Amino acid sequence: MSDFQAWLPADRLPAPLDPALRDWLFVDKGSLTRRLTALAEGAFSVMPLDEGWQRLRDDECAALGIAEGSQGWVREVYLRGHEEPWVFARSVAARSALEQSGLDLLHLGSRSLGELLFTDPAFSRGPLQARQYPESWLPQDVHQARLWARRSCFSQGDLRVLVAEVFLPALWRAARIVT
Repeated sequence: MSDFQAWLPADRLPAPLDPALRDWLFVDKGSLTRRLTALAEGAFSVMPLDEGWQRLRDDECAALGIAEGSQGWVREVYLRGHEEPWVFARSVAARSALEQSGLDLLHLGSRSLGELLFTDPAFSRGPLQARQYPESWLPQDVHQARLWARRSCFSQGDLRVLVAEVFLPALWRAARIVT
């Protein structure tokens, strides 16, 4: 397996990243929602794509520390600037841990999960990892190879929420970054 096919921390990526790309993936550890809102000069929105219980991918189960094939909550959204998808985000949590937590993630609608996680002091964020995201894991309308993604796990007691963010070409155009 190529190193670009595994989730890796910044110091384990096989090739140096462009500094602007590295900044988006690893340096800015704050809320991506806030950063996108600033770049869009307030014209930011969340567009839900899919949400519900489903079988989690093996890499997600491993990151959450649960058995392969486990059921979990999955939320997929576009984070948009000026009505254009800039980021595809996929968030997952183990079903049993989420149901026991009492946290209502099932009714977020067009609200940002990132803002919820960053404003709740009970959540702590784990390290960021990055990879080139598999095209087959993306929604059909943004299928493209070699898109960079990052992910991190937010923890509150036994609950872990894994958040992956895939940076789409429209974001790089808006940020005037050549990838």
